[in-house]
Amino acid sequence: MKFVDEATIDVAAGHGGAGCVSFRREKFIPFGGPNGGDGGRGGSVYAVADRNLNTLVDYRYARRHEAGNGEPGRGSDQFGAAGHDVVLRMPVGTIVSDADTGEVIAELLEPGVKVLIAKGGDGGFGNLHFKSSTNRAPRQKTPGWPGEARKLRLELRVLADVGLLGMPNAGKSTLIAAISNARPKIADYPFTTLYPNLGVVRVGPEQSFVVADIPGLIEGASEGAGLGHQFLRHLQRTRLLLHLVDLAPFDPDVDPVVQARAIVAELKKYDRTLADKPRWIVLTKLDLVPVEEREQRVKAFVRRLRWKGPVFAISAATREGLEPLVRAIYAHVAAQQRDPEVEVDPRFAAPAAEAGHG
Repeated sequence: MKFVDEATIDVAAGHGGAGCVSFRREKFIPFGGPNGGDGGRGGSVYAVADRNLNTLVDYRYARRHEAGNGEPGRGSDQFGAAGHDVVLRMPVGTIVSDADTGEVIAELLEPGVKVLIAKGGDGGFGNLHFKSSTNRAPRQKTPGWPGEARKLRLELRVLADVGLLGMPNAGKSTLIAAISNARPKIADYPFTTLYPNLGVVRVGPEQSFVVADIPGLIEGASEGAGLGHQFLRHLQRTRLLLHLVDLAPFDPDVDPVVQARAIVAELKKYDRTLADKPRWIVLTKLDLVPVEEREQRVKAFVRRLRWKGPVFAISAATREGLEPLVRAIYAHVAAQQRDPEVEVDPRFAAPAAEAGHG
């Protein structure tokens, strides 16, 4: 299925039905009172968060959604039937906003949440409503009210606890495949990942967290290079960013420190709040570095980057260093769920030389 995380749609709620002017006319009752019923209400348009959906592709082509109009009232005190409602099912994490004003109408953050996005018009009053002691034969009625019509912008931001960030071929897809049930495409060329992938990492019974893998960033993404910034929105709801850096790049002229700084610069250009999120450095492809050089390379990287946060050196291919990384992530995510202001556990902010070993 094609992954689509943006769409623009038009929604129109139904108009209310008009009220009716009618009088009771039966045998032996030539001058009965008013009995015109009210019009039915127009149908409304709702958005519902559906956990079984993960893309907005349904709204890329079906862009017009209209609810039913209410029926007009009838005689004999008969009210018009209400128009049918329209329920639009969307992935969890969808933001619904007004395309003209930019106002956020709803954020679908929990499965099953139902939000009104276009209200149907109320039905008009029949002459039955206007009967009084001084107006026994009213001929007034009111038309139905129009339903709301608006142009909406849908934006999907996946819900994940941890986001993977890094250059193309930094090992993001390999890592998520090694620690979770996700099976992204993995190949030895840049931009293998073309859309976000989600994976659930099981740490123990009833202990898990969700990881999001997005396409790699390159220097100049803010100017449109590569896939640009179009997928960075999927990291905005995460609690932790894992910045993956290839410790053993294929090209010897590529400097991992320069690549790491380029990613940070692109983050700041996109969203300062995202750049300020908790971020850990994960040095990948440790198996490609000779054992006697590993500790020295990790220390040199941290010293040149002037990095003060947690650092982990791993190999997703051989699973070296994965267990300490996964347990540290779960501890951080669990602490954040209890208290969003909590700091990283000092046990996991180990010196660079120790990170990922033992």
